[in-house]
Order: sequence, then C-alpha cells, then structure tokens
Amino acid sequence: MLSEKMQNALNSQIKKEIYSSYLYMAMSMYFEVEDLSGAASWMRIQVLEELTHAEKFMNYVNERGGRVFLEALEKPAFSWETPLDAFSGALEHERFISASINELVSLAREEKDFMSDNFLQWFVAEQVEEEASVSEVIRMFKLAGGAGGGLLMIDRELGSRVFTPPAAE
Repeated sequence: MLSEKMQNALNSQIKKEIYSSYLYMAMSMYFEVEDLSGAASWMRIQVLEELTHAEKFMNYVNERGGRVFLEALEKPAFSWETPLDAFSGALEHERFISASINELVSLAREEKDFMSDNFLQWFVAEQVEEEASVSEVIRMFKLAGGAGGGLLMIDRELGSRVFTPPAAE
C-alpha cells in the first residue's frame, strides 16, 4: 500500500504528465498554423507518449491500492516566436519533468518504498531519452538557422517520427 505522501506525490506527477500532453498539443497546433506539419506530427506523437506516461502512473497507483485524483489543468502557452523557441520550451519542460521524477525517487527512498523506487526507474531512463530527443531537434534548428530549405528538411525529418508504445510489463 502506498503512503498518503507517496500517493499525493504520484497524483501530482499524473497531473504534470497530463499537462505535458496538453502543452505538446498546443505546440502541435502552433506548428499547424505555421505550416510545419512534420513538427506538428512530432508533437502529436509526444502527446501520446505523455498520455502513456500518465496512464502508467495511474495504473501503478491503482495496483498499489491507492487512489487517483485528477485535478484541473492550467492553460498552456499557444504561440511561440519561432519553431526553435517552441522546442526550447519543450526542453525546459522536460527538464522540469526530470526534476520532478528525481524528487519522486528521493521520496520513495526516504520512505523506503522500494516498489515505487523500482517503478520510477523506468521514468528516470525515459527522461534521458526525452531530453535527448528534444535536444536533437533543437540542434537541427540551430544548424539550419533561418534557412527555409533547412527548415523544410527538418520538418520532413520530424514528420517521419512514429509512436511506439512502451513494451508491456
């Protein structure tokens, strides 16, 4: 059984994961308006990943005899100056999520909740991949500068991303 403190912390993380999907959907809509359908598609795949993360957390809370409490979400930003700014915002957000996951691990260890610690290790590894993925897109945008041809090539590359659900546990 989860402690009340761990249950509350996990519920807070569920909200953050669902908010992440909301933020990335807003970014996807921004890219649609900017006629960058590949970047929009990349972000929609990110939406699915974040919802999958939220679902993993919800399932875990339920499996441990806890209770999931869904809370209201804040309105995300919906416009950025440039595509690079949007992805830079995504990286900042992923770093925030990484810090939040680290706090959960610390709490699990403080409470000697080894089951939660073990569960959270998947997310620790996932955040390395999340940050690296967004950083790679930022690198591409920086290399292209403002060149239209470079932007077109990046957009095509981003559009090739496919959603791969995590393996069943």
